[in-house]
Amino acid sequence: MIRKNDAILSTLSVYVIELALKLSPLPVSVQRKALADAEAVYQQVRKCLERGQPHLLELSCEKVEDKKVTVLVSEIVAVQLYEKTAATGGSKRPGFSFET
Repeated sequence: MIRKNDAILSTLSVYVIELALKLSPLPVSVQRKALADAEAVYQQVRKCLERGQPHLLELSCEKVEDKKVTVLVSEIVAVQLYEKTAATGGSKRPGFSFET
């Protein structure tokens, strides 16, 4: 029974890639259904930050195909990846915590 519940929970998970921008109190985020896809976007953003190229980075929404956002790479301060589950009604706490 536990394995079946785990399978159900994994289908309700979504992965959030969140960008913190300079002088902006709100982050920009995109979501992916698969962890591998989320990791690919995360790595793409990291490579852009390391190289400073391209100057503009366009990200699209997986849920709404025509929804896109373009950000200036030089304005990105941080990028993080975390899992958001519908079953718990929230998300795993993004960032880092000293709680165990």
